[in-house]
Amino acid sequence: LLSLAAVALMSATSLAASYPITGTTVNCRSGPGTSYGVKKSYKKGQSVSISCQTSGTSVNGNNIWDKTSDGCYVADYYVKTGKNGYVTSKCGGGSSGGSSDSHCKKLNAAGVNLIAQWEGFVSSPKPDPIGLPTVGYGHLCKKKGCAEVKYKFPLSKTTAKQLLNDDLSTYTACLAKVLNSKVKLNDNQWAALTSWTFNNGCGNAASSTLVKRLNKGENPNTVASQELPKWRMAGGRVLQGLVNRRKAEVKLFKTASSKQAYPKCQ
Repeated sequence: LLSLAAVALMSATSLAASYPITGTTVNCRSGPGTSYGVKKSYKKGQSVSISCQTSGTSVNGNNIWDKTSDGCYVADYYVKTGKNGYVTSKCGGGSSGGSSDSHCKKLNAAGVNLIAQWEGFVSSPKPDPIGLPTVGYGHLCKKKGCAEVKYKFPLSKTTAKQLLNDDLSTYTACLAKVLNSKVKLNDNQWAALTSWTFNNGCGNAASSTLVKRLNKGENPNTVASQELPKWRMAGGRVLQGLVNRRKAEVKLFKTASSKQAYPKCQ
């Protein structure tokens, strides 16, 4: 008979999402960086299961490393996850420094509606343009059939919005971790930044010039106007949909509001 530990390990492995390798031959290392020893290699097209993700050596601008079910780390740049950022939990549950936990966990209606508009509504799980199953407003399925979703399929637009709000707390949390407490943002600015992070991932937000400039104390409206429009590419080309989304985010960011959302929620 299998031990409880073995059963638990098998269960955790079976629930890890699998993604294809994009590089010709990609090394899986003993740690999250190119200086660590190679434990094994994956071939192009081979599927790997990701148990968690962490930051490490930057590879072509991407500093995320994926821990596979083989117990080694592969550069996320070479894994087709469908997101420019984290798609699962961080290894060890660690996090970098940031502000206190008093930021707004939820977005205002303008922010939620903006994200819903650009993500599009999907009532039941189905593959997105690159073949990854999604549902609701941009929710990337983590288990087969999106079994982690607590709402009944097909989703209504109401339950899809509820799922989106559930997901957004992850992105407001990762923003709060990378912004220092000197940055002051109202609810519209906070919502626009969360939309951008939801679209591009926590890892890209953390390493971005946009966040660095905000943390240096530069004017938020100036920073957003100059930095957000740069995030318009996918697959090596400019996408008009991303150009339009960035314009909408800048417009919301620059919409005046007296309600503070970060570092303290009013």
